[in-house]
Amino acid sequence: MRRKLAAGNWKMNGGGAELTEVEALLATHTNPKVDVLLCPPATLLHRMGQTIGNSAIATGGQDCHQNENGAHTGDISAAMVADAGARFVLTGHSERRTDHGESDACIRDKTRAAWDAGLTAVVCIGETLAQREAQNTLDILIGQLAGSIPDNATGENLVVAYEPVWAIGTGKVASLDQIGEVHDFIRMRLERRFGEGVGRSVRILYGGSVKPDNASDIFDVSNVDGALVGGASLKAADFGAIISALEASI
Repeated sequence: MRRKLAAGNWKMNGGGAELTEVEALLATHTNPKVDVLLCPPATLLHRMGQTIGNSAIATGGQDCHQNENGAHTGDISAAMVADAGARFVLTGHSERRTDHGESDACIRDKTRAAWDAGLTAVVCIGETLAQREAQNTLDILIGQLAGSIPDNATGENLVVAYEPVWAIGTGKVASLDQIGEVHDFIRMRLERRFGEGVGRSVRILYGGSVKPDNASDIFDVSNVDGALVGGASLKAADFGAIISALEASI
């Protein structure tokens, strides 16, 4: 049985003062029925881990370099992310693909590096508005799934996050039918490539303007195992409400 996952991506937001939101979240969700993950900026990763302590909340990096070390000024290796106390790392987020020109091959290498460091990789995939309107969504996802995920995936080292690019930070949300079609398709592709056992064990998250007022409906959709939340994860009240909605869907 796949355990649900509520993941928050703070992106390039937050400083030490925002750790009070983490403390507030801990106060209201001391023993969540789902897995909870927060991915802060790298500057906060260690401090957030200290705030969280031995609680049920995990931390994750927002990115990692594909090399273990070397002359890569400004980059952070997967081993460094793990050394800061993280258990997860995001790879392939659309903002990395767009802003930094990251290819599927690059993301595949980063995901492999994450696994080598003992991290669970949350591999992000999703189509642009132009690709959606051209009815190319499933073809785009086939390529991203094949190109971004290395062999030897398991339900322990891999989470897939479907984030339609046109719905990230825009307030737009894919329809429930659109979400269901894509999540069922991703499940089928995972089972076809990795076998039924592994394919069914990998969690598939939805991301794209998930908020307290739409979370419950999204979590009722087939093969939605949780959410990758952006802005709403910055406030304990909002993210806590999303966690509660995910718990209620079990």
